[in-house]
Amino acid sequence: MKELGEYLKEKRKENGVGLEEAAEDLNLTKDDVENIEAGNVRAFRDVLSLRNMVKEYAKYLGLDPEKVLDEFNDFLFEHTSKISLDDILEAKHKSDEEEKKVVSPYTRIRKKRFDIDNLVKLKPLFIGLVVFLLIIVILFIYIETIRNRGTSIRDSELMGMRSEVNEFA
Repeated sequence: MKELGEYLKEKRKENGVGLEEAAEDLNLTKDDVENIEAGNVRAFRDVLSLRNMVKEYAKYLGLDPEKVLDEFNDFLFEHTSKISLDDILEAKHKSDEEEKKVVSPYTRIRKKRFDIDNLVKLKPLFIGLVVFLLIIVILFIYIETIRNRGTSIRDSELMGMRSEVNEFA
């Protein structure tokens, strides 16, 4: 990239264009133009934006943008082909770990086996349910007892009234 940057710088100077003027005309910062001319790839966030800047810079200088982009792509290929296999595998391993950390409750795989820890978590709920049902049963028995007592008192009163009616008859 240094050779390409130096070539662009040389053409800019041949055209009599200053650094600030080129930056202003391209809607770039002065630092961006300096970094392109210095071949400082790390100063840019991504290669695609750098590629577009180089293409626009080549057009601005009156150069064939396709030839300049071919040079840029050659640099890019040369640069990326020097990445070791270990670095690639390490980066893949890191991305796999990050994917494992992000789990949606809608897509995660649920355990199918019985888990005693889940049963322990449900123990207070189960005890509460049993106590609630026991209270309901006790209330039902109490209400039925009161109802039966009331019925037996009424029945005995009715029986007494019937005997009095039979005496007068």
